Amino acid sequence: MKSMLGRSVLACAVILATVGITHVSAQQKLKSYKSDTKDFWTNPPDDWFLGDETEAQKGLAPPSGPPTGASDKELADMMKKIKLPAGFKIEVYASGVLAARQMAWGDNGTLFVGSFGIGNVYAITDKGGKKEVKTVLKGMKMPTGLAFQNGALYVIDIDKLIRYDNAEANLDNLGKGTVVYDDMPSYAAHGWKYLAPDKDGWFYVPFGPPFNIGIPPTSLSQIRRVDPKTGNAEIVALGVRNSVGGDVDPRSGKYWFTENARDWISDDMPSDKLNMITKLGEHFGYPHCHQGDMEDPKFAMGHKCSEFTPPVLNLGAHVAPLGMKFYTGNMFPAEYKNNIFIAEHGSWNRHKYQGARIKRVIADPDGKNAKQEDFATGWIEGDQGYLGRPADVVLAKDGSLLIADDWAGAIYRISYAK
Repeated sequence: MKSMLGRSVLACAVILATVGITHVSAQQKLKSYKSDTKDFWTNPPDDWFLGDETEAQKGLAPPSGPPTGASDKELADMMKKIKLPAGFKIEVYASGVLAARQMAWGDNGTLFVGSFGIGNVYAITDKGGKKEVKTVLKGMKMPTGLAFQNGALYVIDIDKLIRYDNAEANLDNLGKGTVVYDDMPSYAAHGWKYLAPDKDGWFYVPFGPPFNIGIPPTSLSQIRRVDPKTGNAEIVALGVRNSVGGDVDPRSGKYWFTENARDWISDDMPSDKLNMITKLGEHFGYPHCHQGDMEDPKFAMGHKCSEFTPPVLNLGAHVAPLGMKFYTGNMFPAEYKNNIFIAEHGSWNRHKYQGARIKRVIADPDGKNAKQEDFATGWIEGDQGYLGRPADVVLAKDGSLLIADDWAGAIYRISYAK
């Protein structure tokens, strides 16, 4: 895997420049948070991901994966290193899916995949037992989030939610699509999004602030529920920093979501979170309170953590939880039913990386008695050596679990047999 890690140096300039992060010294502090001006949204400074960093954290910077993804041989070698519970098996489902992010199934078995940083949307189909990866959309800003319903593919591209009708029948030419919602700022910084449909066909959509820590514009640090049929929307949660994953609990209909906590305090604080919305307009603490019990050293501003909704579960510092799904299939053992699988993308703001794994969370429908355990591990070697970085999970019709890896540019399949 040394060749993969070597190529990551070149990839850093490509991907980070695409999302508005150019190389800057971590010694250079953000001069001011002019977050109340439109100019900040449209022209975030190059070091937008800095801000109120401690001396111990200076010098850290986000890594980026190999621009060409992992080779088939590298992927085969990697699969041998992944650890799973007894009875489970992991294999490569498809390769060449560069910067793979959120996945969604079409009605006829097409797997659609969004991407981070390179502007592509992919369609993966089965051709006589071999997976064919086709790039069906190009040149988008950051199409990380997508969904499929009523024959249409929905793609959220920073500031537009676009519908492509009859998508599976038109993979060679999806057309321009129809914009169904665009009440969103246009910046890329924390502007990448995730779509989680509910039973009514609305989408839960997160809106992150364009910085590490600060007072967000009033239209940000929130989760909205958007109706793609009418373009109507409502704010369902506030005080959310950076959420890039969520799912509706099949037991209760409540929305659960992962959240990346602020950076630049220490290697071990604050913890990233798993949250659940229990009532309209709940506030989850950002930027005043982190991990449910840690007041921000600068932005607490007199607020106490007791004022805000605590997390269902603290997942660990800088593990970067992204896509998540409740398990509703029948392939896995019965005790996995309605458990949550979370793709942890892994650290960058930490001297020794952690995360880069699939976590299993067991919790009651009301969020009580929550506990977590490792389900799939092995994507980190040494202190900072990524082999892969899980970014999303989705269930297949047979009950197996697919994993998107935006570092290796691949989709994996985890299955179970007694």
